[in-house]
Amino acid sequence: MAATGNADTTVGHGELIETVERALTAHGRAVLTGPAGSGKTEVLLAVAAAATGRRERVLRLAPEAADQWIPEASAAALLAGVPHSALERLAPPQRAAIALLRREADAPGAGRDHVALRLAVVEVLRTLADRSPLLLVLDNAQWLDAETTDLLRFALRLTPAGVRVLVAECVQGGAPVAETLCGPGAPTVRVPPLGADEVAELLARHGLPARLAGRIHQASGGNPRLALAFGHSLAEARDGAAHHADTLPLSGQAREVARRLLAEAPARAHRTLLLAALAARPTVALLRRAGRPDAEAELAEAERAALVTVRDDGAVEFTAGALPTALAADAGWPERAAGHAALAAAVDDPVQAVRHRALAVDTPDEELAAEITEAAAASRRRGRRALAAELGLLAAERTPPGRPAAELARLVGAAEDAGWAGRADLARRAARAVLARDASPADRVRARLAVIDAAGQALADLDETFAHARADAAADPSLQAAVQLRIAWKLNLSDGDPVRSRAAAAEAGVLAATGGDQVAEAMALTVRARMGRILGDPAAEDILAEALRLPAPEVPLGMRNAPQYLAVRHALFDDRLADAHEQLLVLLPAVRRTGSAEDVFEVLRSLTEVELRRGRCAAGRDHARRALELTIEAGLSPGPAWYVAATAEATAGSFARATGYARRGIQASEEEHDQVFLSRSLFALGQVELATGETARAVATLRRVAELEAAQQVVDPSVLRWHGELAEALVAADAPEEAADLVGSVRTVALGLGRAGVVAALDRARGLVLSARGETDAAVALLEETADRFDGLELPLERGRTLLALARVERRRRRRAPARAALRTAAQIFAQAGAKPWTDLATEAPAGPAAGPDGAPGHPGAAALTEAETRLALLVGQGASNQEAADRLFVSVKTVEARLTRIYQKLDVRSRAQLATALRAR
Repeated sequence: MAATGNADTTVGHGELIETVERALTAHGRAVLTGPAGSGKTEVLLAVAAAATGRRERVLRLAPEAADQWIPEASAAALLAGVPHSALERLAPPQRAAIALLRREADAPGAGRDHVALRLAVVEVLRTLADRSPLLLVLDNAQWLDAETTDLLRFALRLTPAGVRVLVAECVQGGAPVAETLCGPGAPTVRVPPLGADEVAELLARHGLPARLAGRIHQASGGNPRLALAFGHSLAEARDGAAHHADTLPLSGQAREVARRLLAEAPARAHRTLLLAALAARPTVALLRRAGRPDAEAELAEAERAALVTVRDDGAVEFTAGALPTALAADAGWPERAAGHAALAAAVDDPVQAVRHRALAVDTPDEELAAEITEAAAASRRRGRRALAAELGLLAAERTPPGRPAAELARLVGAAEDAGWAGRADLARRAARAVLARDASPADRVRARLAVIDAAGQALADLDETFAHARADAAADPSLQAAVQLRIAWKLNLSDGDPVRSRAAAAEAGVLAATGGDQVAEAMALTVRARMGRILGDPAAEDILAEALRLPAPEVPLGMRNAPQYLAVRHALFDDRLADAHEQLLVLLPAVRRTGSAEDVFEVLRSLTEVELRRGRCAAGRDHARRALELTIEAGLSPGPAWYVAATAEATAGSFARATGYARRGIQASEEEHDQVFLSRSLFALGQVELATGETARAVATLRRVAELEAAQQVVDPSVLRWHGELAEALVAADAPEEAADLVGSVRTVALGLGRAGVVAALDRARGLVLSARGETDAAVALLEETADRFDGLELPLERGRTLLALARVERRRRRRAPARAALRTAAQIFAQAGAKPWTDLATEAPAGPAAGPDGAPGHPGAAALTEAETRLALLVGQGASNQEAADRLFVSVKTVEARLTRIYQKLDVRSRAQLATALRAR
């Protein structure tokens, strides 16, 4: 009787395990429920391991599906795990009953004394509980045979309080077994599905690409076993090189897991579930109109089996995207055709009616193909580009063989719709079909550009596609310009080379002007302006202004690449946040109309950054949440969304969650060779490490950001403001001179470019450098003046951080009242902005001189001393002389003396003896 072991599914279930432990402590009995593969077994194993660690005895039973048909088989398995010493005290009839059960576990004995067996089980449990606390863990309770269920129900009613019982069972339509065993009133804990970020962590632990997390989360519904099955299927099918938007293969293990989940619903509900799977937006009313009069009752059974959710408005949603796919795949063609025919007559959306009519037949029909093409156009006008792409492919399939030109046009249109929607799977499918036909060079270029556009951030592996597109576009300047623009984007995003990107954009502009394509010309100017800003070129603003003067019709290459959007980014970089916010609210409805998921994401990303910097943290966090949801739903590259989530959590949520998001963003960006967002996710991680007192890690992380930005030749410090953060980390790591050099060099550039916000951030770091040098009066004056500048720039969180730094410096001067005043003001600023983690830093600061390494009061549990100071303090506290300490630490005696002075100030001590006492107390 082996455990049904899931792979490592405890990811995301830490709080759940604690909840189960609390329920067992309070009630002695607890029930764990959830669908197959949700992680119940791993939660049980974790609870059992904790009990074993407390020297409790654990009895565990995990029957398999076949055991439910063998009377008392599970009882025999349970008693087989009981030590022989616990059986010696039994009365002879009870020992005989157990011995007979063990010998005849495969079949019921004709002469078995069932009363003696029941009493024997009760006595065994009592004996074990007398020796030590006993935890009885029953996994897969739905597979207990009826006789064992009855036996355990009797025995558990008579067990003493020292016997705790934890029962897990799958969600099923029948009567729950666990409640029978634990009795009424036992707390029931349901295993929740994993979130998308937890799926990413699960995949990472198993060596699978994190960039697939969004699509796998959607397909699996957060079921760990199904998520891992999809991950392994992708890794095996494509040798781990799957694109983040590829169709997930429902085969092998993934298909079997989906089938097992579907088997939990009664057979009579499967016809209704199939219709729901075939419908685009299923509702109870639609399913009734399509010929399922008992749809409501059948869906209720499916809902109890955790297969669907029925909303208050009647909308039906599958809990995992793989379930409708599996239903459709396992149904035969006649059944699917009949389902589509029934839905075609029942839906009230003419576009969906055409789609279902097309899917109900498999023969070419030009009249039907034309209707589908018009439905695709209607979807395009609605901004539903992914549906337009699906319909375009369907129209091409229904086009008669004698109309190759119409078929080709429909395929090219489908490819472009898929590229616009970011659907790499549909774009590749359409492009393959175009390239397999006698297509013109222009059509081949359009199909290949669609594949490039759908790739999102993952452009590094498309060199061959770029090469073919350039060759096919050789005779047409406009097409050459379109290809060259994509090359410019790739050179910046994947290669991290803004100089070559700017040159490619200039070439694209010349070609666009030659071809009379003003939209492409504006795009080329936009790229030049963007790269110029990165490279610190003062002419960048003039180039952007020139791009904005050109006509701006609907942007075929995405609003995110248009001059109007770059103008918003420049306003953000320049801290003109009100202007940026106003322009973004104009762009948001426009990009929603176009149907480009990437455009909508970009606007949400900028809204997040603007709102956070304005001190409207709740709004910023909400935009970040929507951006992450959109990324998962549309299958976009996840790296940017993880970065946005990290920044929002670091400001408005929790530092712990921010760390998780940032690490996932780093992994996804590394997998896609996305240099731009790799820097950003590392920057987000470094900020959190700095705020939480992880000085050495913060320095290492931010140094890596510096290296990446240098490799990308970034000059303008306003694009990614890592410089002041690294300088503050260096001060905390006892390297103030290196921090001073960094601040000095970057400050000169920032002043020359007029980047007031950057200069203020650098001055905050400069104030900490002055304090580290012992120039505390100058440090206080500079920090007070910097806080006022941030107030004038309307950057409240930066002002709050500066006041935290001021509080630390004042404490070093032993000026407690000014320190407390600065802390109070900072806490008020953070609280008003909704910056919870920063509010915690300000309000939970210790009353003494301890402070975190970023110049702010330390987070609870953070050390007051830097790592270098801690090492020295320990040596001196143990009796080492200054010379001995200098020799051990490979520094000069003068450095030891300077550090000791700072240590004495921080710990408020005056001698080595007091230092030793303070260290022991700490």
